[in-house]
Formats: sequence, structure tokens, C-alpha cells
Amino acid sequence: MSWNLSKAKGPEWPKDDNGDTIPPVYLMDISGGPLDTELTLNLLEAYGIPHVCQYPLDGLFGKLIVGHPPYGMEVYVPETMLEDAQNILNADTFEEMENEAPAAGDDA
Repeated sequence: MSWNLSKAKGPEWPKDDNGDTIPPVYLMDISGGPLDTELTLNLLEAYGIPHVCQYPLDGLFGKLIVGHPPYGMEVYVPETMLEDAQNILNADTFEEMENEAPAAGDDA
């Protein structure tokens, strides 16, 4: 599999102590529409986690024609950042927002 780990935008792909590129590992499949894809990738970038994407089957061709990959997209992150990426994407932000909001009828 060919990896393009040099990106024009987004966080720089990390290197180990010897200057070698950290290998990418599988994080998840994104099979929703373009909004799902952009939200997920932008969230990773916001937390400084670089990513590369692979398109199964002829997904890249579909992305060019339709605007998004019809078979979804596989997202890979640096091996050393896998746990951080999983924690970020699994965070329950709605629960945190509910805990911070005043209850109905409270005078805040």
C-alpha cells in the first residue's frame, strides 16, 4: 500500500527518534456523506492528529465524480497517536454540554 504522508495542510506526520516516519495504523471507516467525513477529519486536525485516507474499491474515482467516496473511506493515524484519536472521536461531548447547562427553571 502506498502512503502519502506528506500533506500540504494539517498537522505534520510525526517521526521517531531516528528520524523515520511513524507507521500509520487503521483508525476507522467513515461511510457517511461529505459532512461526516469533514467533521471527523477536521476534529482530528483540531487536536493535532495527522491522518491519511484510503478509498476502498474504486472510491477515489467515485469521489472525483460524485464528490464523496461511495464506498466510504478508511482513516489511518500515526501508531503513536491511535489511542488519543480514539479517545477524541469517542468523547461524549453532548453529555458534557448537558452537565454545564443550567437546568430548566434555574435562575442563572
